[in-house]
Amino acid sequence: MNDSCLDVYWHNAYPGGMVPNPQKSRSQIDARKFDSLEQEVFLNLWRTYDRLKAFEEELFGQVGLSAQQYNTLRLLKSVYPESMPTLVLGSRLISRAPDMTRLLDKLEQRGLLQRERRPENRRVVEVTITDEGRQLLEELAPKVEACHRKQLGHLSPEALRQLASLLKEARDPHEDVTNLSLVDE
Repeated sequence: MNDSCLDVYWHNAYPGGMVPNPQKSRSQIDARKFDSLEQEVFLNLWRTYDRLKAFEEELFGQVGLSAQQYNTLRLLKSVYPESMPTLVLGSRLISRAPDMTRLLDKLEQRGLLQRERRPENRRVVEVTITDEGRQLLEELAPKVEACHRKQLGHLSPEALRQLASLLKEARDPHEDVTNLSLVDE
């Protein structure tokens, strides 16, 4: 076998095909997994996100929403009865939406929000959550809370606060201070 990151395994006839190579020490295995500590942390963040998002995808899928659509409704609810300009809304999402217009179109078609152009500046579109949108969030609230407990309830409150602080510290130098998301306010 060549000297690659898969070199720590060898193929055999066992079910699954790959088993640890007993000739490699633990330090050799660890040294080959990652190019740097930063890469190890990043890949752990990515893997964790992938595992945790599966729970919310299942939940939001039951009501025909994406996580970004849910986040959009929550942001609009936070300013209700006021509206929020589309550009501000897009910048405050947890995960940036590549096609904000399409995301809003889908929510508006379902009656969950409404858009209105400002008469004094037709380029600015204001977005407001509807009663139907607020009702959906109210119905989802206990399910979302249960989802978060399922995702992270195994951690102590102290560990959760520490994790939140470390994640914010890692993200801080890369944030746009003029357009902070809800978690950075």
